[in-house]
Amino acid sequence: MASFIIEGGHTLSGTITPQGAKNEALQVICATLLTSEPVTISNIPNISDVNNLIQLLREIGVKVRVRDERSELSDITPAHSAHEEQSLNSQHSALNTLTFQADSLNLDYLQSDAFVQKCAQLRGSVLMIGPLLTRMGKAVIAKPGGDKIGRRRLDTHFLGFERLGAHFNPVPERGVYEISAIHNSPSSVPCSHFSTLKGNYMLLDEASVTGTANIIMAAVLATGTTTIYNAACEPYVQQLCRMLNSMGARITGIASNLLTIKGVSRLHGTTHRILPDMIEVGSFIGMAAMVGDGIRIKDVSLRNLGIIPNTFRRMGIKVKEEGDDLFIPRMRHYEVQSFIDGSIMTLSDAPWPGLTPDLLSVLITVATQARGSVLFHQKMFESRLFFVDKLIDMGAQIILCDPHRAVVVGHDRKLQLRGGRMSSPDIRAGIALLIAALSAKGVSRIDNIEQIDRGYENIESRLNALGAKISRMT
Repeated sequence: MASFIIEGGHTLSGTITPQGAKNEALQVICATLLTSEPVTISNIPNISDVNNLIQLLREIGVKVRVRDERSELSDITPAHSAHEEQSLNSQHSALNTLTFQADSLNLDYLQSDAFVQKCAQLRGSVLMIGPLLTRMGKAVIAKPGGDKIGRRRLDTHFLGFERLGAHFNPVPERGVYEISAIHNSPSSVPCSHFSTLKGNYMLLDEASVTGTANIIMAAVLATGTTTIYNAACEPYVQQLCRMLNSMGARITGIASNLLTIKGVSRLHGTTHRILPDMIEVGSFIGMAAMVGDGIRIKDVSLRNLGIIPNTFRRMGIKVKEEGDDLFIPRMRHYEVQSFIDGSIMTLSDAPWPGLTPDLLSVLITVATQARGSVLFHQKMFESRLFFVDKLIDMGAQIILCDPHRAVVVGHDRKLQLRGGRMSSPDIRAGIALLIAALSAKGVSRIDNIEQIDRGYENIESRLNALGAKISRMT
């Protein structure tokens, strides 16, 4: 287990560019399973969650190629050792553009214990179900892993598949789900279209991002028309729909919560560029407010950030828009706004275009040095606020009301946080603790930073370039 050693108290300045969006990458990479033709995706983040998904696709037979300096494509084969995997990740990091071709998949591997075990370690694997189901007629998937932030049910996915005519069968003894759209299909095929899914109307029980994406990918090759009401409309889902339309799908209602999908018989190849990661942009805004001496965040795709900049402004932070960049000047003090009636500011997560839950951890950390108090209401996950005990140990004034609500009383920089030793429980809490450590007095150690690596590419080098003092211990 690796650790970060952080020497706190240094101010950061300069320019930083966000990586490609993790959540979009997981969706569009899985969408390459929908066609036998090449699909080229650029701005892929070099992070462990994405790399592990790419590795999983290679192992089921997807050809993954990287473009070299001469603009020629060379194949990437499955890695069989840590050294080989590190080499592949280095290629990916240098180029961040890969071409995927799923023209010969091995469905026998999808039944293996090795596949099940890998799915159990990677939440993004759930997004393979829709493409495999609609194109191959069946899928086997394990209960996926990921952050330990509370219950993350899959009911929305499976109810949507059932509305399309799929049969769902849990196999508790193996910890897998078997889903079928046909009675029989070949185990190793050149990947024609085998499913018998039929379009239907459905009202989703929740606006699940991954659930919506999975159902969309299943519906594009179904017979007839599918209507999805209460669909998630996050930019990641919008990007997935646009990519699928460029592949020949017929999706309308993009950016709304009512999607109409007219099934087609086949999809073709395309090229696609992933958006900047809005969560990383928000993380950098919070970092700039806490320890910045003037930080520019470049190429943020401002129109796809929603209310994120304004949420930080409600915390009293100056966020200047300059073209497609954001500039956050040094914030010696920042004062939390109150509502018009004078009541305490409350920030809560909500489906898009509301505030993404992935930024609440960062906002809580930023609030510890604000002037004023904030009530945070985390509605979606019952365990995500438990990391605040680590901030309390550092000297923050936080009242954890219950698993979903916390009140932060800001220090107004009159009391600096103390460095300490802590462990990262999930991706977003991990980056929040890193920001806290950068602002703290003394040296901090954060263990289990593999969680941070799942969502943030080469974060210590990028922050050290701004003036941070972070070292990695393995």
